[in-house]
Amino acid sequence: MWVYGDVERLELPADVLERIETAMLACRQSPPGRDRHELLVQTFIETGELIQGLADQEFQLNGADDVSSIQETGAKLLFAQARAILVSWQGHFDGDLPLATDTSALRFNVSGLEPLLMKRAEGYAFYAVYPESYLEAALQSKLSADTVVIGIRSIGLSLAALVAAALGAPPAFSLRPVGHPFRRKVNVKAALADRILARTNVDFAIVDEGPGLSGSSFASVANWLEVNGVAPSRLNFFPSHGGEPGAYANNTQRRRWQESSKHVCQIGDLIVKARPAARCLQNWVGELVGQPVQALRDISGGNWRALYCDRIENWPPSYRQMEKLKFVATADDQSWHVKFAGLCRSDREKVRRGALLNEAGLTPSVIGTCHGFLIEEWIKGVPLETSGLHRHEILAGIGNYLAFRARYLPAPHGGASFEALCQMATANVKEVAGIDAAMLLRRVMQQKDRSVRHLHPVDTDNRLHHWEWLVTSGGRLQKTDALDHNSAHDMIGCQPIAWDVAGACVEFDLSANERDRLLDIVTQVGDVGIDDGVLVVFEAAYLGFQIGLWSVALASGEGQERERIEKTLARYLGRLQVLLERST
Repeated sequence: MWVYGDVERLELPADVLERIETAMLACRQSPPGRDRHELLVQTFIETGELIQGLADQEFQLNGADDVSSIQETGAKLLFAQARAILVSWQGHFDGDLPLATDTSALRFNVSGLEPLLMKRAEGYAFYAVYPESYLEAALQSKLSADTVVIGIRSIGLSLAALVAAALGAPPAFSLRPVGHPFRRKVNVKAALADRILARTNVDFAIVDEGPGLSGSSFASVANWLEVNGVAPSRLNFFPSHGGEPGAYANNTQRRRWQESSKHVCQIGDLIVKARPAARCLQNWVGELVGQPVQALRDISGGNWRALYCDRIENWPPSYRQMEKLKFVATADDQSWHVKFAGLCRSDREKVRRGALLNEAGLTPSVIGTCHGFLIEEWIKGVPLETSGLHRHEILAGIGNYLAFRARYLPAPHGGASFEALCQMATANVKEVAGIDAAMLLRRVMQQKDRSVRHLHPVDTDNRLHHWEWLVTSGGRLQKTDALDHNSAHDMIGCQPIAWDVAGACVEFDLSANERDRLLDIVTQVGDVGIDDGVLVVFEAAYLGFQIGLWSVALASGEGQERERIEKTLARYLGRLQVLLERST
């Protein structure tokens, strides 16, 4: 299935390094406090993305990981930043930072290099992987400073720097597993292998986000070490969660994982149940809202549905692995939505977007951000199903909301091309509904190829499901969770507003007359041009994506959740069949 997508960008390495140098200097000059710590973490993450991009570029040129002056100087810089994060964290954001700002060696190495393809680190951006959790895991592991630390690229490169810094070990190495996603292998040239394996009678720390569906990235490094004489008892894994590898792990990988030492610090222990107060999310939120927060309720992984609907049998589906970490914070009779929004400098854009939408009366107010979390007003409203709102009122509310985004919110970043949308939809439908449906879908989309190409992307919502809306006591339709779905860990990104119009048509099962009414509102109020043929193309793409998404979700669904997902998937397939029949 084609669902996920990397957020990539092309930048000159020298320009990125200059930005990093400026941020490091700002860290040194900033007064102690959480703001300084957040800037330090953001700078560390960007440095990791730069060094990872440089390392992968060299891997592509060499066909293997090798000794490299660029990677050595980069590893030393990451190590220094990781040490500063450790000091700041242990000092409760107080005191001086041991952060040298001399990057001349790395600057010499990157000077004159061509633009580099850099990838956003998924764990920091989407899955609440906090650098400080790897510091704590390393400190609790009691491993010695003799430990050889190996990070698995991408994100493992920077995570390994944190483990090495906390252990007092030398700067970490990094390796890039390649091959089939469930059967990864590493390719290491002799010079680098000699350095990593200089001593095999010490402990080895293998560091990465995960394990994922198969655990094969962790396994690839472990296999290579064991083949080269490292005893299995010397292997220590540093994952981002305490669970097992997924359904595609083989028996050898699963047995090794169960028998090996694993060191992990869960997010709840890191900042939710944390002491002292300076490192506690509840207190951070209280500082922002201006009063002590009395409770912090976890509504992640579908738990929000208990607040949405008290009857479990009526709950909407949830793809729990894709949901971001989120809480409800309460103080007396007030509540706030506290949602992980990423550690990658994207919070300002989301706050700006939220302010504009709230000023227009379309979404909750944004209070602010704190170390990766976005805090919004908690809406006291009821779901559409029980609101009593008439169908034409719902259409008007959705239409005005989409028209506002089309007119006033330009795209802050790119999205999938029309060709990519077509390939994605065709591939997903072929796997679920067969080759005939896929070929017919491709024909439908290609008929409007030229009409789609002139459309400009905007800051689309990308989540128009009916459970994403609430109606306030005054009868006002409010869109919830409206600030970051076009920068999620999928391949869609920012699209023409036709993507959201098509999404509304599908999610609310609009009739032809209702679709025309919605289209009229968006085109007239939003001042955009969308004809019926274009809308058919985007509905086809939207259905292809949702069919892929919920098919992936089905693989991990159990019990009632699996039934909900199956019902949702069947609805999308039914809508697809109607669209294809109507288009032939």
